[in-house]
Amino acid sequence: FLSKSIIFYEDRNFQGRSYECNAECPDLSSYFHRCNSIRVESGNWILYEQSNYRGHQYYLSRGEYPDFQKWMGYNDSIKSCRISPQHHGSFRVNVYERDDFRGQMMEFTDDCPNVYERFRYNDIHSSHVHDGYWMFYEEPNYRGRQYYLRPGEYRRYSDWGASSPRIGSFRRLHHF
Repeated sequence: FLSKSIIFYEDRNFQGRSYECNAECPDLSSYFHRCNSIRVESGNWILYEQSNYRGHQYYLSRGEYPDFQKWMGYNDSIKSCRISPQHHGSFRVNVYERDDFRGQMMEFTDDCPNVYERFRYNDIHSSHVHDGYWMFYEEPNYRGRQYYLRPGEYRRYSDWGASSPRIGSFRRLHHF
């Protein structure tokens, strides 16, 4: 068993007050006020803009992120984090054009860099993740807001934290 470790820094380029985290944490606000750089020592992490795993989400793997733009952050707010579980099996997700698993459905087992080219819709209203962990992105080519989906049923886009059904791309989360 390898321990997982992530270090948050208040200032850019790994300066200022820091906090090392080794487990999921629903509220980081007592450890630092802002987050402008991150060093992921080990593990894969999902970071959240707000406490209790809410708000914008970011998936970070091992590496150095000297400022929040490097992890596609919208600002310097990181208030909660969790470790992305290990998954070495297969991947399968169904996406639907309407809520409650209605309308046209497509099944994916691979990454999709452009939803519109494959699905002919810009909107995904519901999803069923059968296998694996997935990251949905608001824009094509894995850009824009990110949404972390674990195995389970998502009857409407708000279930995965989105404020609109617009999904431009999605990818499987591999763990190394």
